Amino acid sequence: MNIVDKIISAHRVSGGNGPGEEVAIRIDQCLTQDATGTMAYLQFESMGLDRVKAELAVSYVDHNTVQVGFENADDHDYLQSVAKRYGAIYSKPGNGICHQLHLERFGVPGKTLIGSDSHTPTGGGIGMLAMGAGGIDVAVAMGGGPFYIKWPETIGVRLVGSLRPGVSAKDVILKVLARYGTKGNVGKVVEYFGPGVATLDVPSRATICNMGAELGVTSSLFPSDETTRLFLEAQGRGGDWSPLAPDGDSGYCDVFEIDLSALEPLAAAPHSPGNIVSVSSIAGMKVNQIMIGSCTNSSYRDIKTVAKMLEGRRVAQDVEVGIACGSRQVFKMLADEGLLSTLIAAGCRILENACGFCIGAHMSPSTNAVSLRTNNRNFEARSGTKSAQVYLVSPETAAASAIAGVVADPRPVAVAPVAMPERFPIDDSMFLYRDTAGVGVPGAEIVRGPNIGKVPAGTPFPDAFDAVAAIKVGDKVTTDHIMPAGARLKFRSNVPQYAKYVFEPVDPTFHDRALASKETGKVNVIVAGESYGQGSSREHAAMCPMYLGVRLVVAKSIERIHKANLVNFGIIPCTFADQKDYDRIGMGDEISASGVRQALEGGSDIVLRDVTGGFEFTVRADLSPRERRTILAGGLLASL
Repeated sequence: MNIVDKIISAHRVSGGNGPGEEVAIRIDQCLTQDATGTMAYLQFESMGLDRVKAELAVSYVDHNTVQVGFENADDHDYLQSVAKRYGAIYSKPGNGICHQLHLERFGVPGKTLIGSDSHTPTGGGIGMLAMGAGGIDVAVAMGGGPFYIKWPETIGVRLVGSLRPGVSAKDVILKVLARYGTKGNVGKVVEYFGPGVATLDVPSRATICNMGAELGVTSSLFPSDETTRLFLEAQGRGGDWSPLAPDGDSGYCDVFEIDLSALEPLAAAPHSPGNIVSVSSIAGMKVNQIMIGSCTNSSYRDIKTVAKMLEGRRVAQDVEVGIACGSRQVFKMLADEGLLSTLIAAGCRILENACGFCIGAHMSPSTNAVSLRTNNRNFEARSGTKSAQVYLVSPETAAASAIAGVVADPRPVAVAPVAMPERFPIDDSMFLYRDTAGVGVPGAEIVRGPNIGKVPAGTPFPDAFDAVAAIKVGDKVTTDHIMPAGARLKFRSNVPQYAKYVFEPVDPTFHDRALASKETGKVNVIVAGESYGQGSSREHAAMCPMYLGVRLVVAKSIERIHKANLVNFGIIPCTFADQKDYDRIGMGDEISASGVRQALEGGSDIVLRDVTGGFEFTVRADLSPRERRTILAGGLLASL
C-alpha cells in the first residue's frame, strides 16, 4: 500500500474499497480561515450542535486583515465569539497564515485534515492527508460527520539526487506542473518518494504540497521520516511524531522521476501556474514589483534565505519589494537574528503576517507591471490589477531579481542552505481557547454585526423547468473569475451583497440578468469549457450562483472541490455527453428539461432541449447516490 491508501483505510467509515469509489472517511482536524470561516461557522450553527466534535478545529484569521470599514472587523468578532462558544481554537489576526501555523503547531503525521482553503494540502509536508474543501463540508466534519471523496488514484513522484544552490522546492513543484498541468488530474493524489526525499526539509516539502493544489489533485504528501521527527521535536511536539512510509512503489498509477541535481530555476508565466518556463529564458526582463511570502514560501527557511542573499546589497531603485512572513514565530526569529534589519536596510517593505498580496487584498501592481511573486497563483487580475503580468518564482529567484532589477538566475548569488534550528521559539499566546478546545463555553454570547448574514436556503430540485443559458464561458475559468476576491472579500458573510459580483471579471451584467431570470421563474444554467472551477475552494462560487437561481452547470469538465460545492448547494454539475454540443449553445438560449428528478434518482443521463437552437443534447451527472440525494433535497443542509 502507498501512504494515501494506508491513511484512507485507517480512517474509512463506509463506502468504497479502491480507486474511483466514493468513500466516507473520519476527519481528525479541521481548519477555517476568515474569508471562508464565517459562512462555515454559520452553517455549523444551523446544524444545531452544541460543540465541535472533531479532535481539533482551528479558526484562523489571515485573509481579511486589512480593515477598511467595519465588515472585516465584524467577521473577526463573530469568529472569535463562535469559537469560544463551540470549542474551536481561535488564531488572532497577526498570528500568521493558517497553513504555516498549522504545520508548526498542530499538524500530525497520519492524521486527516480538511480546511476551507484549497491550499490545506500544505499539511502533506509532514505526512498528513490534508485536503481543501468547501466550508459546509468542514462544518459537517467539525460536527463529527464524515467527509466524502472518491478514493483517489496515486501518482508517485520519485525524487533522486539533491538540489544545487539557488534551486529550491518551488522549482520542484513547477517541474511537476510542467509534467502534469493544471487540468485532467481530478481524482488523483501525488505522493513523493525515493532517496531524494531525505534531502528536503519540512518547509520545502510543505511548499511542494501547497502548490500541488494547482495540479487539481485531491492532495499531495510526503512520508513521515527522521526529518519530520526532527522538525516536530524542534517545535516542542516530538510526541506527535510517528513514522509513515509506502510499502513500495507498486501502488502508483503513474511514476514520474525527478533528478533534483539536474533541476534549473523555473517560473510560471502569466496567467496560469501551469505555464512553466525556465528563468534563463526570461532573464533580463524588466521587473517592477517583487512580492515574497504567502502560504507557499513564507517559512523561516525561505525568508532567511532571502535576507542572506540581500545582506550588504540594495534592492534596485525602481523595483518595489514586499515581504510577508508566514507566522509570528518566523517574524520573531528573523527579528532576534537581526535579519529584519537586513531586509529593511536593503529597501524591502515589511508586510503583515497574512495572505494579503496573494489574494489581491493589498499591494496590487501598477498598470502593465511585471510582478514576480512567490505565492501559488497568477490568474489574470488575481493580483488586483488586470493588466499586470505576474510570474511565480522561488524566493531565491525573487531575491536575485530584486538586486538586479530584472529577472535573474539566482545560482550565481546563491547562499548556503539555511539549517533548521534545534528549537523554534514557541509562543502560543495568540491561539485563544486552547483550554476549552472541543468543549467550548456553553451560553457564551455570539457577536453578530450587521454584515453577518444568513445561510441561503436551498429548495428541492424540480422535475421539469424552463431555463436560460445565463452565461457561456471558456476553459480554465477559476473561482476567482466566478467570485472575485480582493476588494470583494469583505462581503463573504453577506450572500445577497456578495452575489452582486458573481462573474464580475468576466461579465459584470451577469448578476442583473440572472436575478431577472430567476424572478420570472426560470432556472439559470452556466455553460462552461474545460476545468471549470479550478483554483480556490471558495464555496461562494456555488452558493452565490445558487442564490441567483443557478441549478445546473454544464461543462466539458469540472474540478473536484468546485464540483463538491455545487452538489452541496443543490446545483447539478454536468458534463457534455458530446463536447461538440458546447459549440452549439449560445448565451441567452432558452433551454427546457423534464424528467430531471427521475434521471437523477436512476443515475441516467439528462436530456435537455435548446429551444432557441431547436436541438436536444445529453449531459451526464457523474455522481454517487449520496450526491444525487443531496441535490434532490436542495443541498447538503436541506438533506441533513
